[in-house]
Amino acid sequence: MFIHFLTKENLAIAALTIGLSACDTSTNQSSLVENDPLVEHIDSNILPKDDFFLFANNGWFKQHPIPSSEKSNGIFQTIQDSINADVRKICEQSANNTTSKKGSNEQKIGDFFFSGMDTLSIEKKGLSPLSEQLKKIDGIKSTNDVISVTAQLQEIGVSPLFSFYIGQDQKNSSIYSIYLSQASLGLPEKDYYFNPSERTTTIRNEYVKHIATLFKVMGKDASYCDNKSAAILRLETDLANCSRKMEDLRDPYKNYNKMSVADAEKNSPTLQWSSIFKNYKLTNIDTVIVGQPEYYKGLESILKKHDIETWKAYLTFNLIDEFASDLSSGFVKENFHFHSTIMQGVKEEKPRWKKIVESTNGYLGELIGEIYVRDYLPKGAKEKMLEIANNVRSVYAEHIKKLDWMSEPTKEKALVKLNKIGMKIGYPDKWKDLSALEISRESYVSNIIRTSNWHFNYMLQKWGKPVDRSEWNMTPQTYNAYYDPTNNEIVIPACNIIVPGYENKMPDDALLYAIIGGSTIGHEITHGFDDQGSQYDENGNLKNWWTAEDRKKFMEKTTLIVEQFNNYVVLDSLHIKGENTQGENIADLGGAIMGYEAFKKTPQGKSSEKIGGYTPDQRYFLGFGFSWMIQQTDAALANQVMSNEHSPASFRVIGPLSNIPEFYAAFGIKEGDKMYRNDKIRVKIW
Repeated sequence: MFIHFLTKENLAIAALTIGLSACDTSTNQSSLVENDPLVEHIDSNILPKDDFFLFANNGWFKQHPIPSSEKSNGIFQTIQDSINADVRKICEQSANNTTSKKGSNEQKIGDFFFSGMDTLSIEKKGLSPLSEQLKKIDGIKSTNDVISVTAQLQEIGVSPLFSFYIGQDQKNSSIYSIYLSQASLGLPEKDYYFNPSERTTTIRNEYVKHIATLFKVMGKDASYCDNKSAAILRLETDLANCSRKMEDLRDPYKNYNKMSVADAEKNSPTLQWSSIFKNYKLTNIDTVIVGQPEYYKGLESILKKHDIETWKAYLTFNLIDEFASDLSSGFVKENFHFHSTIMQGVKEEKPRWKKIVESTNGYLGELIGEIYVRDYLPKGAKEKMLEIANNVRSVYAEHIKKLDWMSEPTKEKALVKLNKIGMKIGYPDKWKDLSALEISRESYVSNIIRTSNWHFNYMLQKWGKPVDRSEWNMTPQTYNAYYDPTNNEIVIPACNIIVPGYENKMPDDALLYAIIGGSTIGHEITHGFDDQGSQYDENGNLKNWWTAEDRKKFMEKTTLIVEQFNNYVVLDSLHIKGENTQGENIADLGGAIMGYEAFKKTPQGKSSEKIGGYTPDQRYFLGFGFSWMIQQTDAALANQVMSNEHSPASFRVIGPLSNIPEFYAAFGIKEGDKMYRNDKIRVKIW
């Protein structure tokens, strides 16, 4: 999966983006010569041969510093602002319509939004919406009780100690299986608990203060706050010690350990999986897939190591920390201080309306999506995106056929997989049925709990049923995209068509193929052939379809991209983790190349006509830079490098483009230039 970002502050996104039929854009190209955002973003004081990312984008950065309420600015933030403006209208109109039919989308959206904006009621209720869960935690008397309450917390979106979910079996994608994985930690990743650097040591110290402050806001005395916060850090450090690193979670075979329920219980008898499954009303379970067996073996010892009062404090903290941003002002203030200021470098909170718009969209996105598609999505989006997607796939096939490192038998299977990739573009043909979900204006936190519980039950109901391959895991108003290896499909929500800054005029194909074709569609298709996705066959099964020699050659090529990104320094001495980010880096490189070659088949791509002073090839690569026009706070950058599989935005431009000969030709990159990489170490995969 990749995170896709786009551009310009306070833009009204015009329906221009798609009257885009499959026509020749040359009739509109003259209108792009003046007031062309692509050109306006350029910083001519920086040479493309030195830093192409800043050359392409720094003009915009100079005019748009990161807002004090955000961790970043650029394409992602400005597109999100535009989407939020539409979603805000949906929320406010729904909230103002007090006569909407009970159970309708409008009633649920309106009441959820209203309850979130009703700060007087939220302050008055305090912790009362969580009283049931807090009472259960307070009543814990044994280790068995710890497990029982933990399993119940999972039902409302709180996931301490273990991760439970139902999804397609990676080795038999036609059925659902139960997965048990290591738990998420309070800090973003294992390394935060052990890294001795000043940055992470400071974060650990702040984390202990954060835990203590939340307990203080709850009304706990100073001794309890200090003792329990330190004890929770020790407990989480133990959990981190038996957890796998991000890099080790990338191997699908090592993280697929199917075993009987009895064997899983032998590995961690205290967890009593049979009892948990019974309480979830799951029957006829023979096997489970345990991602990291050593974690559960370690957890068995950890459960006995820490006393019951520490476990009660740990579960209380997990519950409160999950809901802190939705509770009364004292919890909100502390949640913002740690999770936003300390971890992301954000200086001030967002306006309340923006926070609740994003929350409503996050919890009820499926309902909002129906209205968004009907009332706000420009017509023709789906058709134009499919056109570009099919063109990119055709180019991919040509590339595979010409590969000089892959044998014919493997090529044939690669082509079968490529041709079978499903393309979910725009929005689903059917929407999820949320009729059983009850939303009222009475309590914001209660609405969140009921919605989280609905999603949990929706997952449980999949058990024993045929796999629904038509299901979407993103809403059409989500500016993002993903590749699902078990379905062998790409999913591109409709709003990805937006190219801001081109109001009342059509973006040229160079931009469309760079942003939509390269950094989105080409990127996602390449995920089917990255270090992980390439291990799944055309039906989405974890099954080898390579010859041994071809696989060896492929891994040698991926090693080069790991080495390339390991050498990039982001902050101080903080390097990108090439092993952890390799899948995204492979997808960025593949997407940039496939988008370019698909563009070269368009009328503009075949011409030499300049727009805004730049050739078609130059505009394509500038467009690719535009697609990752993002600047971040130092804290957000450090957090991303330590805990995210995506490289920072600047390296998502510099990294792939420095491997592409056509980029060198377009901008005259020569040996000795900073953007130059010797041909012997340039990465050439797909």
